[in-house]
Amino acid sequence: MAPWRARPPRSVLTGMAILTVEGFYHAYSADQVVAADINLEVKAGEFIAIVGPSGCGKTTLLKALAGLLNPTRGAIKFQDKIVRGVPDGLTMVFQEYGRSLLPWMTVNRNIELPLRYQPIPPDERRRRVADSLQAVSLSEFGERYPWQLSGGMQQRVAIARALAYQPKLLLMDEPFASVDAQTRADLEDLVAAVRDQFDITIVLVTHDIDESVYLSDRVIVLSRPPSTVLAKVDIDLARPRDQIKTKAMPQFVEKRSMIAKMIRRPFTDDQ
Repeated sequence: MAPWRARPPRSVLTGMAILTVEGFYHAYSADQVVAADINLEVKAGEFIAIVGPSGCGKTTLLKALAGLLNPTRGAIKFQDKIVRGVPDGLTMVFQEYGRSLLPWMTVNRNIELPLRYQPIPPDERRRRVADSLQAVSLSEFGERYPWQLSGGMQQRVAIARALAYQPKLLLMDEPFASVDAQTRADLEDLVAAVRDQFDITIVLVTHDIDESVYLSDRVIVLSRPPSTVLAKVDIDLARPRDQIKTKAMPQFVEKRSMIAKMIRRPFTDDQ
């Protein structure tokens, strides 16, 4: 059973903007401007990856999208409403999965915790927990504690918790940066499968260019700070994708090289 009721097919969702960023400008101080003028639109059902050089404000932008930070200037709209605080229908998976899971609670209780603050009957909460665990292939681990699981399994629990919330928009901040290469590949494929199965809209921030091309429909490339959008690169690779076959395709190599050159160019041009 799917973690939530079926949504309209992707063809119906195509073209509907779920998230817009208009003139995003943010400064932590007068001499620390991280974003100068960022504009973008995310369509329902789309998978967007945001990449750029270190310090370009990727995580700052993601926090603003989540309503955790108010931009100095500009507007962020989620479902046509200005974001002021964390909006309903949005959830986030962080890089530090160990800090987001409560070690004294079982996996089941960790996943259920956000649902307890919603008007959801207990039976429905339990169903969502079971369905989300099934979606990330952890059905047998509900009574374990986070510290009894590997790092990759803990991040699966964090993803399951996000699924149980039934978000319209899932934000991910470097979610695989703290795991080994094989686990990272497995988690990438898990997120791709979950996204295709449930038609979730996802915005991913990553430093990994290969990951951005492999997972997304579009890659947003930010400049060095104060950042603007250098390019919006369409990724027209067929789905489902494969870690070996897809990454060996000439189209994959071309996109990856194009994005890498754009990210590095701002630094080399100054030399």
